[in-house]
Amino acid sequence: MKGTPTFVTWENHLPQSHILPWDPTISTAIPKNGGVPAVVHLHGGIHPPQSDGSALAWFTADYRETGPAWSQRTYLYPNVQHAGNLWYHDHALGLTRVNLLAGLIAPYVIRDPALEAKLNLPAGPEFDRHLMVFDRSFYTDGSLYMNYTGNNPTIHPQWQPEYFGDAIIVNGKAWPYLQVKRRKYRFRIINASNARYVRFSLTNGLTFSQVGSDASYLSSPVTTSTILLAPSEIADVVIDFSLATAGESVLTNDAPYPYPTGNQVDSLNSKIMKFIILPGVPTPPDNSKVPPSIKTYNSTLAAGATTTRYIVLYEYQSAAGTPTHLYINGKRFQDPVTETPKVGTTEVWEVINLTGDNHPLHIHLAEFQAIKAQQLVDLAGFTACMTSKNDAIACNVTAHAIGPTLTIPEYEKTWKNVVKMEPGYQTTIVVKFNIVEDDEPYPFDVTAEPGYVYHCHILDHEDNEMIRPLKLVH
Repeated sequence: MKGTPTFVTWENHLPQSHILPWDPTISTAIPKNGGVPAVVHLHGGIHPPQSDGSALAWFTADYRETGPAWSQRTYLYPNVQHAGNLWYHDHALGLTRVNLLAGLIAPYVIRDPALEAKLNLPAGPEFDRHLMVFDRSFYTDGSLYMNYTGNNPTIHPQWQPEYFGDAIIVNGKAWPYLQVKRRKYRFRIINASNARYVRFSLTNGLTFSQVGSDASYLSSPVTTSTILLAPSEIADVVIDFSLATAGESVLTNDAPYPYPTGNQVDSLNSKIMKFIILPGVPTPPDNSKVPPSIKTYNSTLAAGATTTRYIVLYEYQSAAGTPTHLYINGKRFQDPVTETPKVGTTEVWEVINLTGDNHPLHIHLAEFQAIKAQQLVDLAGFTACMTSKNDAIACNVTAHAIGPTLTIPEYEKTWKNVVKMEPGYQTTIVVKFNIVEDDEPYPFDVTAEPGYVYHCHILDHEDNEMIRPLKLVH
């Protein structure tokens, strides 16, 4: 509930050894006496650093061993932010990809009863549902499968640059179906995949009315036939099944993998789930609606920005041309912090993607949104300069960021927790280090240790150094 603090004591009851392969050659939480390290991060939450789930705050079963940043068993989630959709998952150093594959994920909603009553969106457990979508592969006995061999096994015996499963899973079931009435339903769709982007659409002429993105509402609903979600992004949508022209509609996916230039989908990963639409007039009658206006926030965009930062995404390859690791600004996770925003300020981050992949950038604590994505011209020349100098200004980025611009989708024009970074582009994001609903300061000390982080939310990238510390200061 908005404004009602929640205290959670996180316990670890995981086994002595992991059920999936992990790679000790990347920076990893490795306890001396066995056990599976874990730590919980509330994705999209605004909370003190001690409750953020630092990658270094891991702990094993019964707290037998703890990471260097661990300080407390009980986390505080103040729930001071606006109503919206979040989720929580493991965040242990070097193990996030395997711990999430093993199932350490769940949704979290902050509710505002007064706002929800005013909006009158579909409500209640039958008509307001979560869809946690992800991909997995399985052995013939039904146990989880993950490749044991890395793409560069002489460098990283197990690490692969992306995990893609054969089966699409929704709420723990492969390709499920849901019987629905001919009325409106609200679905809070979370892409909980490790690396798969999902471009959702519906068969038989149905569309989405999107009312929120990540943890924020949109100012007004957006009607769209497709929604592209990167890993960890959330779409809050309404589907009106009374408009269906048939007795069923399939939720489908056509996003290439890796995104955007990888393999095309096949007969397995192109299907997500089926809605079976029951005939007849719904009982009880549907009195819900999609209102013409939803929610605005007091924070403005770039006005008053105090700092501009260049954030550069790099991928490094072996002599054979296969990925070995990924850095932000040419630095590892445990290199000294370089991003030290002042509490209460607004910053502009120019995120330069020099890799071939789209990367979902997630900044802990902050809320942000993209205002421009501009293609870099003479990308090869600029990349060569950046590889040598690692300095966007010295490499005259303004002379390269002059190509065509991408249109920011209407359904992403709100305060977000994740923004997609197009390859070969400079994406301009406005980052707020306060509570955007009322443009108010944080009601707790965000400068405390162990601080926060920002990272790519392709988990295989995050685990192999595409993560950096973020330390707020006064």
